[in-house]
Amino acid sequence: MVWQMKDLLVLLSQVLLGWLVFQIVSISIFFISLRSTHSTYSHELPKTAVVLSLRGADPFLSNVLRALLHQNYPAYDLKIVVDNITDPAWNVAINVITEFGASNCSLSVLKNPLSTCSLKCSSIVQAVSELDASYQVVVLVDADAMVYTNWLRDLVSPLNNPKVGATTGNRWYLPDGIYWGSLVRYVWNVSAVIQMVLYQIAWGGSLAIKTEVIHQTRLIDIWKRAYADDTPLRSILKKHGWQIKFVPSVMLLNREECKLPNLVHWLRRQLFSSRLYHPFWFAVVADTVFTILIPNIVLLIGVVALITTDFRTFILAMSYFAGYMIVLIIFILLIDKRIRSIISKRCEILPKSSPLTAFKLLIALPLTQWINAIAMVASHWAPTIDWRGVTYRIKGRWNIKLIEYRPYQSSKSNNSKISL
Repeated sequence: MVWQMKDLLVLLSQVLLGWLVFQIVSISIFFISLRSTHSTYSHELPKTAVVLSLRGADPFLSNVLRALLHQNYPAYDLKIVVDNITDPAWNVAINVITEFGASNCSLSVLKNPLSTCSLKCSSIVQAVSELDASYQVVVLVDADAMVYTNWLRDLVSPLNNPKVGATTGNRWYLPDGIYWGSLVRYVWNVSAVIQMVLYQIAWGGSLAIKTEVIHQTRLIDIWKRAYADDTPLRSILKKHGWQIKFVPSVMLLNREECKLPNLVHWLRRQLFSSRLYHPFWFAVVADTVFTILIPNIVLLIGVVALITTDFRTFILAMSYFAGYMIVLIIFILLIDKRIRSIISKRCEILPKSSPLTAFKLLIALPLTQWINAIAMVASHWAPTIDWRGVTYRIKGRWNIKLIEYRPYQSSKSNNSKISL
């Protein structure tokens, strides 16, 4: 029994070493993709419609709206679709629009919530369907996307490449670290961003699409039957010969806090959407196995060895586990430093990192792995999904049923920094 346990431990340590080498290669490719952080603006930027769908007043919504109305872009219109006139986001939007006296902004209510897709997709379908032919680009943005002055220029400019049908950025969580949920989400997002860049998965929080691509791929009809607006795009565009380009300068800082119970539900939704539409879902599952299952088997071997007083095996197992975790933390800190350098060029004030942050990561990293494993399993047994107060029954990627529409209700203050 002892020798079998030692042999298994040696085998697993070799697998972990090989997986670390693979991760080093992946991170290197990711770093290469971050090199082009300076956009080359074209002389003529196309007329653009920025579509923002709102259900509930996100913690920093008023700031996001002000930033969207303060873009260094010659011709764009902000199209806001609010879920219901009783929604708390309605008054927030009205106040900001009035404050700016914005003439390039329209505010409307979701007229016909479709029962065959998510409410967000319903809002997008409504806004895009109402656009006239003068708009050459449609940009989708989320209520938690804290954009900067040149955000729209950076996002739209690469569409000058005739092979590029869509461009996307991503979010980078840097909360103040009040809650463990915030730190766990930050750790999880580091891996998620790398995977999205490597697999060309778009993020709907900052996503620009040529209108000709929308028409050619019949995206409006697809959105009418979809749960997610962004994850399916990679496969759809590839079939028509279009590329999705990641724009590294469009890494948007997110300062929202998150409690652990909220995080579990949020993470389950993220993984569920990936399971439905991710073209390389098997790779996501494989990453979970190698990153979470194997090191925790090593940890379990160490616990068993301690119980059976096999102290040599215990020390060896714990050394492998601790060494693996320390290397992952080094990876996280290196990636974080690189992303911070991109964001800091916009003169944004960033939360300070400290030796205490690295210590907290020692706790947050295994916690993230366990929570991710639970959410991964839950995403495979999820006949229904709750999202912002409504429930969807999911029978397939294009078989979505909104069970019952209800206006958004929240007991939280609009000024809360805690995301739901």
